[in-house]
Amino acid sequence: MRWRLVRRRWSAGAPRVAVRGALPWPLRWLLVAIMLGFSGALALWAFEFGRDIAGLDRNAREELQQLRGEVVDLRSQLLESRAQSSTSVSQLTADRAMLEQLQVQIRQLEADNQSLRSDLGFFERLIPAGGSGDALAIRGLQAERLSATQWRWQVLMIQPARRAPEFRGSLEVSFTGTLAGRPWSAKHAPTPQSVLVKGYLRQEGVVELPAQAEIKSVTAKVLQGSAVRSVQTSEL
Repeated sequence: MRWRLVRRRWSAGAPRVAVRGALPWPLRWLLVAIMLGFSGALALWAFEFGRDIAGLDRNAREELQQLRGEVVDLRSQLLESRAQSSTSVSQLTADRAMLEQLQVQIRQLEADNQSLRSDLGFFERLIPAGGSGDALAIRGLQAERLSATQWRWQVLMIQPARRAPEFRGSLEVSFTGTLAGRPWSAKHAPTPQSVLVKGYLRQEGVVELPAQAEIKSVTAKVLQGSAVRSVQTSEL
């Protein structure tokens, strides 16, 4: 039996054996990767070619350009709207500032108007209906308390005669009342105040008086030298 196997192996009828060289595994994987890449590139080329034939890429590019143009327009509109908004805010701020100034001016005009009305009423009450021949006369005398120790007084001196010469003299204002149950008086100044009357003259001032004093009357005297030209007393 062994002899038969040996003879078959070395005889002419023995089976043929071919020797082939085997490729390394890295080269096999590289060839596979190249084939897959080539297949993918071919598929991508076929897809792009099909898109070009169908016109899809051209439409997409046109739509992209249109969208870019719309974005540019929207940005310009946004910038313009922001500029207009900033201008409107600045104008609104200026208008508010002007309105506040006008309100301050209106309040000042109202206060001035009220003061003028008060002065007009004061003059209307004090100016006599008809003139007299006196060179000078006191036609108004008022006094009011401003605080516990301050009093404000007002005196109106008038020359009733037309084209009367100017009057130079002095004014003395005194307050009378009681202090600690005893008669008391005080003057608005240590010495009479010089006055120059041309037709009429309004004088006023503020005097400090004791808080405990009870003021009952105020008296105004117009002096020329040592002579009393006019005097008026007002009860308080």
